[in-house]
Amino acid sequence: MRLISWNVNGLRAALKRNFLEYLEAEKPDALCLQEIKCGPNDVEQLWPAAYTTYWNAAERKGYAGTAMFTKTRPLKVVPHIDVAEHDREGRVLTAEFADFFLVNVYVPNAKRDLSRLAYRQKWDRDFLAYLKSLEKRKPVVFCGDLNVAHTEIDLANPKANVHNHGFTPEERAGFDAFVRAGFVDTFREFEKGGGHYSWWSQMGGARSRNVGWRIDYFLVSKSLRPRLKRAFIRADVEGSDHCPVGIEIV
Repeated sequence: MRLISWNVNGLRAALKRNFLEYLEAEKPDALCLQEIKCGPNDVEQLWPAAYTTYWNAAERKGYAGTAMFTKTRPLKVVPHIDVAEHDREGRVLTAEFADFFLVNVYVPNAKRDLSRLAYRQKWDRDFLAYLKSLEKRKPVVFCGDLNVAHTEIDLANPKANVHNHGFTPEERAGFDAFVRAGFVDTFREFEKGGGHYSWWSQMGGARSRNVGWRIDYFLVSKSLRPRLKRAFIRADVEGSDHCPVGIEIV
């Protein structure tokens, strides 16, 4: 089973680029999208017949939001984590399959001035509690734009960004908590080196110079590790300031 996550930075914009061509080439069993910035009624598009689509649009128009395309119909899809202050921005979409949960997440940005850092820390705690509640029932795969580079090898210029949003000690500690709770960073199971990124600034030719950040992830419950066969980053796929990331499980 091939699972893909992609922050498309606006689905309507991505559709004008290469989104459908990428979907046809990749043929994922499930595709999790973040920052779609729209709802299903905002997109005049017939989706490929192989997929069923699920949406969680933000209350605020043109902002955040998640969507999921699946070949296998989930047993259930839930568009919230039951915390009112977190559930207004369309940031989580959970699909229950026979033997695992797939959680698509677009984690809040702490903002450049760190004005949302305290909220982000609360989000991390509440989201982890939600994941662990799911895990009591069956294993969990969660993916998406986590808006943090976990370690120094996850961004091109760590020393210059120590106190910048996306690499603060507080945000990195939030990721540490996922790992301590037993979730596995799938990409790092296969690749220990640096230079592998999933987001690049749109300024200064950062992407062409590969001056980027790895902030898009797949993490899985430890019990799923034996089923994990591959984890990858599609850095060659354009159409957004992020690129797709994925895993294959059996």
